[in-house]
Amino acid sequence: MIHETAIIHPKAEIGSNVKIGPYSIISEHVQVGSGTVIGPHVIIDPYVSIGPDCNIYQFAAIGAPPQSVKFEGEETYVKIGRGSIIREFVTIHRGTAFGEGLTEIGEENFLMAYTHVAHDCRLGRNVVLANNASLAGHITIGNHATIGGLVGIHQFVRIGDFAFVGGKSAVVKDVPPYVIASGDRAVLHGLNSVGLKRQGFSQNSLAALKKTYRILFRIGLTLNEAIERVLAEVDQVPEVVNFINFIKNSERGVTR
Repeated sequence: MIHETAIIHPKAEIGSNVKIGPYSIISEHVQVGSGTVIGPHVIIDPYVSIGPDCNIYQFAAIGAPPQSVKFEGEETYVKIGRGSIIREFVTIHRGTAFGEGLTEIGEENFLMAYTHVAHDCRLGRNVVLANNASLAGHITIGNHATIGGLVGIHQFVRIGDFAFVGGKSAVVKDVPPYVIASGDRAVLHGLNSVGLKRQGFSQNSLAALKKTYRILFRIGLTLNEAIERVLAEVDQVPEVVNFINFIKNSERGVTR
């Protein structure tokens, strides 16, 4: 299961049925869950936890120190959830002491080739990062979000649940859940209707989200005015509540 040319630190914790390919290097303070497959020429630096049943392809580099001039070698971490796929040349950096100290990739995420996840980022579950998507530090991405190829996201930006960011976009403000955003700088292009239908959203929820989106972004109200009107006129299904709470909690401002 472990190739003879792989270098495994004696203090690394390797679960059962783990496969490690040629010339890969697994450092100390690393945990690898059962059933995970690590391809050839993979580098896993200290303080990394990888869940079970993950698949990490050749030349990925996980757990390197963050690219920050403030970093002074503190003990910070990377955590990767169960069933995630990390493709070729993906880079994932550890957190920072001045951030949350943790870079976290949730369960069943798909990081395509050459994607970069910087320090202190938090990805939910079932997130897709297409080729060459790059996340700056302290970014939060919600569950089931999709980030297109060649997308750059500014530090501290939040991407909501089930959002879709089109390829070759530059995202500098928060992208609400359930919407499509694209462009340089990114703007909204409506609800992610196709994605929501594929995920089995009810017609009632889709109708409520459509009405919420129209009030928030299409009729010229301020966000505070629009939120009051949504609360008064729209069925408060969980998706609408999530939408409004996301906007209320925005610190960078919301993509319009």
